[in-house]
Amino acid sequence: MRSILNSRARRWIGASALAILAGIGGGTAFVAATAPSSAQSAKLVPAAQITAPAVTNVPNFADLVDAVKPAVVSIIVEGAEKSPARQLQRGGGQFQFNFPDLPDDHPFKDFFNQFGQEFGQGNQGQSQPTPPRKFMAAGSGFVISADGYIVTNNHVVENADKVTVVFDNGTQKQAKVVGTDQKTDLAVVKLDGETDLPFVKLSDVEPRVGEWVVAVGNPFGLGGTVTAGIISARGRDIQGSSYGDFLQIDAAVNTGNSGGPDFNMNGEVVGVNTAIFSPNGGNVGIAFAIPASVVKQVTGQLIQSGTVTRGFLGVGIQDVTRDIADSVGLKDAAGALVTEPTKDSPADKAGVKSGDVITAVDGKVVTNALDLSRTIAGKNPGTKVELTIWRDGKEQKISVELGKLDESKLAANDNQTQPAQPVQPEPASTSVGLTLVPNADGNGLLIQDVDQNSAAAEKGLAVGDTILEVNNTAVSSVADFEKAIKAVKDSGRNTALVKAQRDGNTRFIGLPIDANNS
Repeated sequence: MRSILNSRARRWIGASALAILAGIGGGTAFVAATAPSSAQSAKLVPAAQITAPAVTNVPNFADLVDAVKPAVVSIIVEGAEKSPARQLQRGGGQFQFNFPDLPDDHPFKDFFNQFGQEFGQGNQGQSQPTPPRKFMAAGSGFVISADGYIVTNNHVVENADKVTVVFDNGTQKQAKVVGTDQKTDLAVVKLDGETDLPFVKLSDVEPRVGEWVVAVGNPFGLGGTVTAGIISARGRDIQGSSYGDFLQIDAAVNTGNSGGPDFNMNGEVVGVNTAIFSPNGGNVGIAFAIPASVVKQVTGQLIQSGTVTRGFLGVGIQDVTRDIADSVGLKDAAGALVTEPTKDSPADKAGVKSGDVITAVDGKVVTNALDLSRTIAGKNPGTKVELTIWRDGKEQKISVELGKLDESKLAANDNQTQPAQPVQPEPASTSVGLTLVPNADGNGLLIQDVDQNSAAAEKGLAVGDTILEVNNTAVSSVADFEKAIKAVKDSGRNTALVKAQRDGNTRFIGLPIDANNS
């Protein structure tokens, strides 16, 4: 199980701690701080005569566990790390030792040879490749078909040369990796020759926060371990993933639970454990699982073709802040603001423009930029989608046929040189606390100075940024800039939508303006 703070950290409970836990778990009760008197002792009832009332309305997972446990497996991986030759390091730097050329009978000859071999250098400092370091790892998985397809995590089987599947009854079988997807951290392995394996189903129903979940897996190599908890939250964004939509659960999940299933009360898989939040590598009640909807889509493609392809819209996007919503006339600060469509991308060909706010896809509301990325990634190339766009103060719809990402085209588009613009001899100040000058190396206006007491400074505009547009109008002079600011004021709004660029990255800023200035 990956720890967000300390990856793959392991920590065993000490013997003394185990002894304490054994006392608690064994039913030993500790009561009374003082010894009873003889009279009191005579009134004590023998433990054998005490009967406890029946406890009702408490969840019992025993039947569920009996039903699903045969389909949950431990996965043992053997392989070799694909790492470069070892080098001596200190303080982040690398050192290459030049060993002296000594005669064979020199007393230090053997010493230097041994020292060199220890750090990846052979006789007398000659560079020698270090063989890949072998490793063994353990994770979890679960069978999803009678003919032997098993779901686990990508990071469990990564770099695996040998994958062994261990069933709950102790049976061990060799499996092969069918396909992996690093972006969602999912993988599928296959047991050949199987026709009647017990398997479990991925849930078709979206889980709700507060529902019970039962996690089964192989924590710390202790296979067949069952823990229970609830779904604590949905839609978690961890480690900047653009493709996951993680469930947060509080069932105890630890190292080795990676790839293991989380079941609902119907015995269906609602999530696959993939990461924990932990300061020490152990369970602290915050674990993250890939939802069944994502698992179903990704594993289906892996089984069919061994790879995953995703829909490509071709837009740079950012979240819609309250200031940005005010600047474009949106009631709610929601949606994904298009910073720039990629040239010749599906979005560009369909007419999507910089400054558009995508508020829905096929009628499904888009809450933010990450939500749009996940929605598009969940569709196949060639799928036609209907985008709901907010443009020029009104809503419209655009139909787009999704493509497949072409990295080479994106790189070529990013490297295009913008035409040069005339340079204004002297920078000029503006009514919003910016000092601007036309950009000699491209479009827009360069920021030469920012009043640190201005709203522009508060919103993060800095010297060196380029102002490309104001209120969806291109600006190439300070006069253009002030005219656009005035148009915003005349419209009755007090926030201007500013399109800015920094280090080649484009973004929009909702810039508050003083309506009393002219």
